Amino acid sequence: MSKQVSIISQTVFSPSALQGKVAVVTGAARGIGRAIALALAYAGADIAGIDLCGVVDSRSGVTPSSPEDLAETGRLVKAAGRRWYSVIVDQRQLPAMRQASTKIESALGPIDILAANAGIQQFHPLLELEDDDWNITIDTNLTGTANTLRAFGPAMVARSYGRIIVTTSTQGQHGTYHGAAYSASKWGLIGLTKSAAWELGKHGITVNALVPGLIDTPLTRHEERYAQALESSGKAPSGNLVKDEQAAREGLARSSPLRVPWIDPNDIAPVVVFLASDAARMVSGSSYEVTAGDSAKNTA
Repeated sequence: MSKQVSIISQTVFSPSALQGKVAVVTGAARGIGRAIALALAYAGADIAGIDLCGVVDSRSGVTPSSPEDLAETGRLVKAAGRRWYSVIVDQRQLPAMRQASTKIESALGPIDILAANAGIQQFHPLLELEDDDWNITIDTNLTGTANTLRAFGPAMVARSYGRIIVTTSTQGQHGTYHGAAYSASKWGLIGLTKSAAWELGKHGITVNALVPGLIDTPLTRHEERYAQALESSGKAPSGNLVKDEQAAREGLARSSPLRVPWIDPNDIAPVVVFLASDAARMVSGSSYEVTAGDSAKNTA
């Protein structure tokens, strides 16, 4: 049994907490999305995984997910004894997302839970941003997530039931060095979450935000992010990837109240299970932070 599966299978939630439910997870190929998919599966839900599985931003420094990554998530979900269905689609395309919703309902049945998790990350000085840098980030993270809610929300409204969880970021609660586009997109997602909670509550749908800190995923573990972490602490990258990673690790750990440089994605996922369950039926319009204590630095 892999470390990820072992941690998820030991969650405090009963395997019957989401029995009979169908959940859609975007950005499911790896990282937080995979951890969410597995946590929901071990809580009893059948899973539909959505991912682009390709390059979104060629300047981000992030190696994109692949169809093989998405298939591995599916293998793990099925190993948990749950049904799996996957769709490779770009959430920036609303008609394609609506088609995905129809395909998933046909394959798995009515959708109860939506974890709108997909997003990208890049870091460039504000005054050096290319138009594409700004547009790709906002279109993917903010408009793409809004498209996801617009594609899957109507069927929830028709059935007067739904649990929607939107993944934003702690960097959507404060400014970020060289991360203006990313912070703007993630800050916007908090406003989207609260607005959707107001509008959809009368239909029996809850909408909440998951607010991760710095998570151990491919989006944070690459050369540009190490450099960004060093520059944020007033240091210059050395150009040696191994040394820069170690220096970034040490600096991030020192600045973390819990002395954690990067949070394991599996430590995020149980919050989604809670928000998807009946235990959270009176929770909506809220933001749930998992930041290893970095939330202590925020004003509220």
